[in-house]
Amino acid sequence: MRGSALATLAELDLQICATCNRMSSRFLLRLFVEVSRLGNGRFWYGLMILLPAFFGTRGTEASLRMLLVGVVCLALYRWIKRTTARPRPYQADLAITRRARALDPYAFPSGHTLHAVAFTLVVLPTCPELAWLLVPFTLLVAISRVVLGLHYPSDVLAGAALGATVALTAVQIG
Repeated sequence: MRGSALATLAELDLQICATCNRMSSRFLLRLFVEVSRLGNGRFWYGLMILLPAFFGTRGTEASLRMLLVGVVCLALYRWIKRTTARPRPYQADLAITRRARALDPYAFPSGHTLHAVAFTLVVLPTCPELAWLLVPFTLLVAISRVVLGLHYPSDVLAGAALGATVALTAVQIG
């Protein structure tokens, strides 16, 4: 029964990914490609630079915490990717179209989502006035990864959970 349940979940994961990959309009695809590109680091590096300028000491604190959390998340992400070596959806199913460049060959977990969730949860306690920008951007990053055929929903959920765990731990410690 256990193997059957896992196979059913894997099939559902693939079906959701394929459906999301097919249903996007040209406008939404462009939006998701750009969000994904920004979520690759540009948005977050820019935020780290701008936070001290706009928020002073608390911005500096948030930027330093982002840097620390980013290093921890990167190390975990790389280790998990190499350990699991899960193929990306477009590699597993020819019906799924890769709509953006993948940064590495493996799907699990979504590093974009991991970092987006972690950085958002690190910044918001210090600069809650940025929630209007960070929360929607983070959600778009997560959705983009599935729509673009680069991740399964479970990769995105795992990335979000790992990012949240690292960020909340850092906030609690610091």
